[in-house]
Amino acid sequence: MAAQPVGGQKPFHVVSPVLESLPLSKAVGTKVLMKLENVQPSGSFKIRGIGHLCQDAARKGCRHFVCSSGGNAGLAAAYAARKLRLPITVVLPSSSGPTPVRKLEELGATVEVYGKVWDDANRRAQELVKTEGWVSIHPFDHPLVWEGHASLVRELKDSLEAKPDAIVVAVGGGGLLAGVVAGLHQVGWQDVPIIAAETQGAHSFHEAFKAGRLVTLPDITSVASCLGAKTVAARALECARECQVISQVVEDTEAVRAVEQFLDDERMLVEPACGAALAVLYSGRLQRLQSEGRLRAPLASVVVVVCGGSNIHSAQLRTLKSQLGME
Repeated sequence: MAAQPVGGQKPFHVVSPVLESLPLSKAVGTKVLMKLENVQPSGSFKIRGIGHLCQDAARKGCRHFVCSSGGNAGLAAAYAARKLRLPITVVLPSSSGPTPVRKLEELGATVEVYGKVWDDANRRAQELVKTEGWVSIHPFDHPLVWEGHASLVRELKDSLEAKPDAIVVAVGGGGLLAGVVAGLHQVGWQDVPIIAAETQGAHSFHEAFKAGRLVTLPDITSVASCLGAKTVAARALECARECQVISQVVEDTEAVRAVEQFLDDERMLVEPACGAALAVLYSGRLQRLQSEGRLRAPLASVVVVVCGGSNIHSAQLRTLKSQLGME
């Protein structure tokens, strides 16, 4: 099913399914609903906000897009650029690996690999946009990106009989979190707690949340490369003051184990970035939050945003397991 046109121009994302997961419901002890963003045209939720930003830039006369990305943002921007018949250069860090490079080139993007982590790639992208007519498509830190991501919550409102008792999301740069908070405000659900999941080594939101100010990690050491922003968007920290946000950090091994379990349970392969959110459910953290009084008990339903990811395949999963000593 296609998304509804907004402002006279049809969005590039689709209305994603909401399905109950019986295995996850059993693991948590309450009904778990999956918002399946992994079925979006570009492979992740990123097409919502980035598609929206690209359409706006094209209307304003952009001649060439530039996007720095860990993988999924670039794929969303390249998909939008192809639809808009505009050229795009995507700058990736070396940590992204060969899979997104191949997929981006298949979409017609010019790919440049620069630096080790996303922050390095972003610095290079900022140099490129000095060319006249070239426009930066930020992967997470832009109001139009958040506005596009907010459509996810509006869809939940349309498809659910009652509001959920919690929403579980993965946090990288904070764009999805900002979009979910914007959507909760739009539908009057701002009292719904958000559980923000990160992996250790890419936990810039958690450190900022704890300190009450932006904190820059010295390096990204997590295998969840799509969560790899050393500093979270300032807006993400503001969101934590506007809504009830509960920060949770999982180990890489837990995220990868959750990816493997989810593949067995639901026959869908997602990235470790998405595995961070799934690990909150598989690992018993939700029940722990209830026992600590940080979440109500019992919960009627929980939504997990299966944010997706295209930088994963079966061989990569085996490599990650070997790298983490899980074999």
